[in-house]
Amino acid sequence: MRDREPAPQDTERRLSTKEAAELLGVKPETVYAYVSRGQLSSRRVSGGRGSTFDAGEVEALARRNRRESAGGSGSGGELSVRTRITLIESDRYFFRGVDAVDLATRHTYEEVAEWLWTGRILPGTTFTAPPASVAVARRAVDALPEHAAPADLLRVATIAAATADPLRFDLSEGAVLGTARTLIPTLVAALPPAGHRRLDEGPLAHRLWSRLSVHKDPDEASLRALDAALALLVDHDLAASTLAVRVAASARAHAYAAVSAGLGVIEGPLHGAASGLAHRLLQDVLDQGDAAPVIADELRAGRRIPGLGHRLYPGEDPRARALFALLEQIPRAEPALLAARDIVETTARHSPLHANVDLALAVLTASCGMAPSAGETIFAVARTAGWIAHALEEYGERPLRMRPSGHYAGPKPPQPLPE
Repeated sequence: MRDREPAPQDTERRLSTKEAAELLGVKPETVYAYVSRGQLSSRRVSGGRGSTFDAGEVEALARRNRRESAGGSGSGGELSVRTRITLIESDRYFFRGVDAVDLATRHTYEEVAEWLWTGRILPGTTFTAPPASVAVARRAVDALPEHAAPADLLRVATIAAATADPLRFDLSEGAVLGTARTLIPTLVAALPPAGHRRLDEGPLAHRLWSRLSVHKDPDEASLRALDAALALLVDHDLAASTLAVRVAASARAHAYAAVSAGLGVIEGPLHGAASGLAHRLLQDVLDQGDAAPVIADELRAGRRIPGLGHRLYPGEDPRARALFALLEQIPRAEPALLAARDIVETTARHSPLHANVDLALAVLTASCGMAPSAGETIFAVARTAGWIAHALEEYGERPLRMRPSGHYAGPKPPQPLPE
């Protein structure tokens, strides 16, 4: 008599949620996130609670995650990280699949931030800072020297706010979102006023204006331009500061520490501080009335012209295009807009580069009574929301996956002890 072949259910090896999570190196909630994304299938436990997972499917996903987390190591290629937040292609960029410029010009910064975090638009949402966090952050910022840079102020405010939050080590999605919604307004509230009283009510852009501009009563077009700048800059894929945030989150640093990591990188002249260089260049052109001698001095000194070109946009930076369009609605911005156009046209004789968002930010700051460093503050406050989105995403991945291997190029061991 022929032996009966075992039915598939007799040989199929199933794993509990806890076992699948351990094999993948993630939290149990993340296992179910994989299910919702279609990366794993699950089966309800008969007559009980919970689900089981096919062991082969889980092991295949674990192998794939390990390959992707090691992407570029030893190959000489760039690090590649899977993300569902921002896509940049064909001189456009998208937040969760939606055109980012459309979002930024039709919604407030707070609404765009919520879209990044949750995939939902919450019309009219505003962020409120807890008084206790504001008090400790202001005391810390007020103790800094007057010459402290924007990144210094924001980094100190972030650390101070963390000390006032005993629940900061809770990395669950709800807790991190709560941190995000209070940290950003706390950072703005901690900044010193720009020559007049602080405004601590209303939309975030209005509150930030009182920290940046000497113009006490901004018109609606100016406030809209500032709010749109924040929304346009909220995220830009894996920029250097965002990568630092994801490394911190991979090590399971709490959200405040992850944001602090981003602030530590953003201060570089090739990143968040670039708009300050563009502001000074623009101001020189305004003072001289002609871009030609200013550009000539920059080139003679061997410096690149700030505010022009972007490695991810062969054509026009969509963020600059959108912000310039809004600035054209502000009458007092016309001289700075003309100066920016003169910079682009003059430089085009040497190198045909388009204006990037740093030059557009410089027009905003130079025409609205703001210091050269104001663009850096706008950039950092805006990008904090994007950093939180990336930290949330990284918390759902295998811990410590952001660990590339070093390629040792020193003397071949063993070497004799130095005398």
